[in-house]
Amino acid sequence: MKWLLRGFPGHPLHPPLTDATIGAYTFATAMVVLSRLGVSEHNTATAWWLALIAGLILTAPTAITGFVEWLEIQRGTSVWRTATAHLTAMLSATVLFAIAAGSGHADYVDGVVSGGALVLTLAGYVVLAVGGWLGGAIVFVHGMRVLSLADEPTARAISPVPSPEKEEAEA
Repeated sequence: MKWLLRGFPGHPLHPPLTDATIGAYTFATAMVVLSRLGVSEHNTATAWWLALIAGLILTAPTAITGFVEWLEIQRGTSVWRTATAHLTAMLSATVLFAIAAGSGHADYVDGVVSGGALVLTLAGYVVLAVGGWLGGAIVFVHGMRVLSLADEPTARAISPVPSPEKEEAEA
């Protein structure tokens, strides 16, 4: 049952969910900037708010799978400290985006993005980028959930079905 929240060895669930979530927030940030620049202001204001809502919805499964991963890390280690900083940054970005969406609902209705919504969205995106950088360090520096199976045949490497080699490498 644990695989429902963690994924299989070599195929964790959290990373692809982060791609979708970060994509929604990136789109929202682009739309808020374009709206403030006057580019199809009403349409981009609408797209900004809807993208924020989509990002917030996508954040739920992304955060749950990330939290499940975080719970598996041995406390006090370097990877745990990096993961805790990542978690803190991502929660902070989510709060900023949620405030932007909540306070910006009137902007969505009016089709005009306020300066406050712009600042909150940009601040959220900066914090999100820092959190993404930290998430990358968890994988690419600390090697969390990375399997070192360079000679694994392609068919087994891409298969989501756990193989004994993948399970052993993840252990």
